Amino acid sequence: MQITVGGIAVDVVLKDIKNVHLSVHPPTGRVTIAAPAHMSMDTVRLFAIAKVGWIRQQQDKLNQQERETPREFLSRESHYVWGERYLMKVIESDAPLAIELKHSRMVLQIRPGMDSEKKKELLDGWYRELVREAIKPLLTTWEQRIGVKSNGVSVRRMKTKWGSCNPTAKTILLNTDLAKKPRECLEYIVVHELVHLLEPTHNERFIKLMDQHMPKWQSHRQLLNSLPVRHESWDY
Repeated sequence: MQITVGGIAVDVVLKDIKNVHLSVHPPTGRVTIAAPAHMSMDTVRLFAIAKVGWIRQQQDKLNQQERETPREFLSRESHYVWGERYLMKVIESDAPLAIELKHSRMVLQIRPGMDSEKKKELLDGWYRELVREAIKPLLTTWEQRIGVKSNGVSVRRMKTKWGSCNPTAKTILLNTDLAKKPRECLEYIVVHELVHLLEPTHNERFIKLMDQHMPKWQSHRQLLNSLPVRHESWDY
């Protein structure tokens, strides 16, 4: 359910928890409240009203976060791989489509006349394969450490999340754009979603499990949320 306070939309979820949890989610500033199941909506609303100033302060910080400029996939354009910056070099050729990193350059080999949408699809597919390969050793390590086993991990481009977990099906979905961020950000998201197999919500138990398995997880989250995001709207 959703309430509005001070012109701010707040998503409210009632759960079997003891305390109220207020979150402003980067990078778009979406606001959520998780409240005890027995709490009335009037009480939740009063709580939210008392926090409007703090909410706006957090949203202002997020609105100042750097955004990537829209990409045209042209030579000399900047692109990122595992947190490192590369200058794109576009080569038109009848040879097979290919992407290769050479020193500080990302060489994009395309067919003559290929439009920007096709180039975007090519690059997205390449990023997707990078994530798929990178998560294999991470899953082997972290499933054993945490004591869980996922039934499958998919990678695709998402507009609203870095990752998600279906605890019932034991499946995980990761965002293709994680290949642009430092590797520790991908590792943090993998651990985050695996812990959701033990605890589906972001309650005290979830936080304790994250602290136990990845003590520096909050610094990794801060790093991820401080980096430039795609020009489109995001949320995690």
